[in-house]
Formats: sequence, C-alpha cells, structure tokens
Amino acid sequence: MTDAGVGGGRRGRSPLTLAILTAIGLALVAGFVSLGVWQLQRRVWKLDLIATVDARLHAAPVAAPRSADQSDVYRRVTAQGRFRNDRETFVQAVTERGPGYWVLTPLVGPNFTILINRGFVPPEKRQDHSRPEEPVRVTGLVRVTEPGGGFLRSNEPAADRWYSRDVAAIAKAKGLGPVAPYFIDADASPNPGGYPVGGLTVVAFRNSHLSYALTWFALALLTVVGLVILWRRGRE
Repeated sequence: MTDAGVGGGRRGRSPLTLAILTAIGLALVAGFVSLGVWQLQRRVWKLDLIATVDARLHAAPVAAPRSADQSDVYRRVTAQGRFRNDRETFVQAVTERGPGYWVLTPLVGPNFTILINRGFVPPEKRQDHSRPEEPVRVTGLVRVTEPGGGFLRSNEPAADRWYSRDVAAIAKAKGLGPVAPYFIDADASPNPGGYPVGGLTVVAFRNSHLSYALTWFALALLTVVGLVILWRRGRE
C-alpha cells in the first residue's frame, strides 16, 4: 500500500478563496486609510478651532450682541445694566472647587436682557452671596444655551431644579420675557464677600486625532502584510 499523503506537500488555497480574502483585505485597507485621512483632516480642523478660540480669549472685549451662535463661543464681551436678583437661578455644577451651583442672574440692559453666569457658589453660600443693586458692567465669555438638562438628568422648571444652563427654559420659568439666546460666563473679577466665584470657564479641546490617524494607518499596513503572507502561502 502507498500513502498518498506522504510527500504530497500542503495544498494552497483555491483561487476563489484567495480572491475573496484579497477583496476583503483590500476593502479593509481602503477603509483604514480613509479613516486615517479623515482623522488628519479633523486634526487640521481642531488646530484651527483651538487657534481661533485662543485668539478670542486674548482679544479685547466687545459690546455684547443681541444674538450669538456657535461661531461666537468664547468671544469676550461686556454688558451693562442692573441685575434682577429676585429672578436668579441656581444650576447644579461640579467644579475644581467641588459641587455647588452656578448663579445665573438676568442683567437688564438698555436694549435687551441677557443671562449672566455670575459664577460658582458652594451649597452653604447659595443664599449668602453678593447681589449688587447698583448698575454694573460685566465682562465675560459668550456661551451657547444648554437645552434639556445634564447627563441623565432633565431640568425641572416647575420645581426650580436645573442641571444645565437652558436660556429659553430659564427665561420662561422666571417670566423674563425676551432675552438674548445665549449667556455670558462672567470673568474672575472679584465679587464682594468672594462669592459668586467667576472665571471658572473650562476651555479645553481634546486633540488626539494624530494618534488615531497613526492607529488607522498602522492597521492598514498590518492588513497589507497579512495579504502578502496570504498570497505567498496560497501559492505554495
């Protein structure tokens, strides 16, 4: 008897199997490369955004506009008027100073009303903080409204429970009438007694796009290596 398997060697993969695996591999390479290029494009966009915001943060403040949108975020502005301290709103917050509240107070100016985030107060200072009655001038950063609520928590206007700085909802709940569609984060100018504490705006942009791009390109390269090995073995 003869053993047909002895010395016969290892059969290579069929041409159809090689073709299917190659097509899948090439599709993966194309996808990985596309994702890498997209991350590089995102990196360019993010660097431009960081430069733009940095320029706004260091620019001289301008008069607060009646309206603002996402393109105006972190622009330094000033506003003048009187605070409606009887209509202030407390929004739950967690800051570098611990948990507490943002104090949002309507500032009634000569042309329109705007909500001012005067700053942070700890729970024990919720009622014991400065409330200027005289005309004031506020300098700070433009922030867009935060509708709905916070993470897994919805605002409850009827209960005066707030987890986000939702301009329209706060204005309606407090009976403020028409207000500017954004709010201002007050700067670090000290308030009498030390509270509220302004200037706590966190301006930070995560920029990991380069590492993501390199990861996608590495996966593309590894896939190419795998295809080369596949073809070499498939032809044995």
